[in-house]
Amino acid sequence: MFTDMPETALWEHRSTQTEPDDFDTFWAATLDETRAHPLDVRVEAVDTGLTTVDVYDVTFAGWAGQPVRAWLRVPAGATGPLPAVVQYVGYGGGRGAPTENLFWSATGHAHLQMDTRGQGSGWSRGDTPDPDGSGPAHPGVMTRGIDSRETYYFRRVFADAVRAVEAARSLEVVDPARVSVVGGSQGGGIALAVAGLVPDLAAVAAYVPFLCDFRRASVITDADPYKEIGRYLAVHRHRASSVHEVLSYFDGVNFARRGSAPAVFTTALMDPICPPSTVFGAFHAYGGPKDITIWPYNGHEGGGPEDDLLALAAFRRASA
Repeated sequence: MFTDMPETALWEHRSTQTEPDDFDTFWAATLDETRAHPLDVRVEAVDTGLTTVDVYDVTFAGWAGQPVRAWLRVPAGATGPLPAVVQYVGYGGGRGAPTENLFWSATGHAHLQMDTRGQGSGWSRGDTPDPDGSGPAHPGVMTRGIDSRETYYFRRVFADAVRAVEAARSLEVVDPARVSVVGGSQGGGIALAVAGLVPDLAAVAAYVPFLCDFRRASVITDADPYKEIGRYLAVHRHRASSVHEVLSYFDGVNFARRGSAPAVFTTALMDPICPPSTVFGAFHAYGGPKDITIWPYNGHEGGGPEDDLLALAAFRRASA
């Protein structure tokens, strides 16, 4: 069944998410601190047995210089410079196996799939730890380090994600002027954050994006992962105001306002995990050219392979 507003209301809906006065200052300082460490990109060929795709195990320095893993997949024998896709993974997943996720390399792109620190045991394998500790938190990562904006988990992840773009651009096989970002659910939210932090992307695709309009999402769905915030605040009853103040620095709506690259969004009207009004909140706020596709009869799977085709068309237009 529909989980949120009807489609006609979604087109009129605007998020009430506000942004801190020092949002840009905070993120500029975060990225300056991250970039104080050498990017230190290391690339090692992987013998997968594949004949049409070459795969490489990539490591680069993310937040605090900590190593972040990724797979690089390119058409076999390609010398470039190729258009590139940097992909971010959904909640609980990791970069998976080197022989998975071959779509983007099959389309002629260099494909860098970033591991997500501290995740990768829910539905696909991850290889990147999150060395930073945190205070009391609900299981999952939504409240990890939520005592302050400096320690919140997604500060580290978004810094990693920006560095992933920089790592991709450093590769000889990649055309640095034709780098796009893509992700679904959590990956879509990360892609929106990168869109707001990296001004010269070729294009952006955010499928059923998570991490948007936290304040609204935390009270209109009982589904995880947003419900992790609700359970935390049910225990820490007097911390709602301070928690939402921290989350405002990480909200996809606020990053979307700063996006300028052409963007493709998707949402599904039967999605209880990322309710469509939260996606539309980010979509309406997005600062660049944009389009959104609505899947009326789908849940959190969104358009599935159709979403990939929408993104591919957008990326090819942007890279032409």
